[in-house]
Amino acid sequence: MATFDINSRVAVVTGASRGIGKAVSKALVEQGARVVIGDLLDKEGLQTVQELNSSRNEKVAAFIHTDVTVYKDVIALFRFAESVFGGVDDKISAGDGNPHVMVDDKEAELPNTNFLGIVKSTKVAVLHLAKRGGGVIVNMASTAGFQSCMQQAHYFATKHAVVGWTRSISSMLKEICNVRVNAVCPSWVDTEMHKMYANEEGSNPYKILVQNSPCADIETVVRGVMILIQDTTMNGSSIIE
Repeated sequence: MATFDINSRVAVVTGASRGIGKAVSKALVEQGARVVIGDLLDKEGLQTVQELNSSRNEKVAAFIHTDVTVYKDVIALFRFAESVFGGVDDKISAGDGNPHVMVDDKEAELPNTNFLGIVKSTKVAVLHLAKRGGGVIVNMASTAGFQSCMQQAHYFATKHAVVGWTRSISSMLKEICNVRVNAVCPSWVDTEMHKMYANEEGSNPYKILVQNSPCADIETVVRGVMILIQDTTMNGSSIIE
């Protein structure tokens, strides 16, 4: 396995105020990288940045409010990262949408967050990574991207889209601007969001599905992300965790 040192690299991590994204950011900082977090959760994001900076006794992390479904926000995120740390080497998309919204004006939020947010952030990221001679993009997919589920078809379809997008653009971007694109595909993961769904009041089918499904630990997913970043032979790959 051909690998490289991520010390001093700069990573933009979306959806990293908590959960998987926060854990990935912590792992990156522990190995000497600097991170810029883009998220809708301002309070949690600022707290995460404070924790990361305190852990190294220096400025290694920064936060900016970001809606990944809005190009203006995504462009501002990468420009902010460039202004704070001088450039961007890697982009990790870790946010996820509510998989069981059944409200008309919110139905579009799921594909917008889970898929189109990744598309938009990838397009912007490539422009910045290319300036540094290339880099790595890791998209958050799911084992749902390889399965079917009638009850949650909307959610599963977004994850199929992420896997397909990753495979479709990986060879072209590697050839043109030395950017590798991979996806990590966890099952249920022991995060705050998982606990929230599992402990919801009432007896909706989704709650029962979450409670009865196997759950991966967050460290396993982080390890997969780090492999996809550091292993230079991996491109267009989807690691199932």
